[in-house]
Amino acid sequence: MDFVIALGWGLFGGSSLLFGAALGWFARPSARVTAAVMAFGSGVLISAIAFDLMDEALATGGMAASAAGFATGAIGFTLGALVLARAGAHGRKRSSDRKSAGSEAALAIALGSVFDGIPESIVIGLSLLDGEGVSLPIIAAIFLSNVPEGMSSSSGMKASGLSKSYVFGLWGGIALLCGLGSLAGFGLFRGAAPEYIAVTQGVAAGAMLAMIADTMIPEAFEEARDAAGLITAAGFLVAFVLSHLFG
Repeated sequence: MDFVIALGWGLFGGSSLLFGAALGWFARPSARVTAAVMAFGSGVLISAIAFDLMDEALATGGMAASAAGFATGAIGFTLGALVLARAGAHGRKRSSDRKSAGSEAALAIALGSVFDGIPESIVIGLSLLDGEGVSLPIIAAIFLSNVPEGMSSSSGMKASGLSKSYVFGLWGGIALLCGLGSLAGFGLFRGAAPEYIAVTQGVAAGAMLAMIADTMIPEAFEEARDAAGLITAAGFLVAFVLSHLFG
């Protein structure tokens, strides 16, 4: 039953990519609205990293394992992002200027979504290891951050003439991979040594924080401008309250 729960929460987190793809294909909200969601999600994700992931990693495996994992995740994400940027996926979480994206860039964005989703989905599975249920701030942050990503890529794919069935089949497959990532995070580390769990949590935290600084906050500021800081702070506060009320 625990494995089904891990798979279900991972699929829920990944489903926001499919939801974003539907918005990009059929509706496409304004860039300013999307940026506000991005800013709020950034605040939620930063809070979840600080008060859920890193605190839990420290308590589980100690400072050395947590810090080593965090540095590895941040460096690994940055190197991977550089490779993806050369393929056209630097703006994979951006809400603006996607109509002109070619099919190669749009597919690179989809590949970037898999790259971003690996640490996020594993985190969902890891959060279930203590038997106290999934971390609500982490789920909320992942869901919010994924929406613009699906929206950006599907809009570019539509402009490039790719079929609806292809686009939604692709994003459905990526959402499924997120579910499997959560299942792997839970199954592979169930009963593992605390140091290994802490390193993995640190890797995910470092990668996610690097992703926020690289893609989410720049987009939020570009479109929301002066309101971006306040919206981000609101997201942080909401996640902080949720973490301490339900953590």
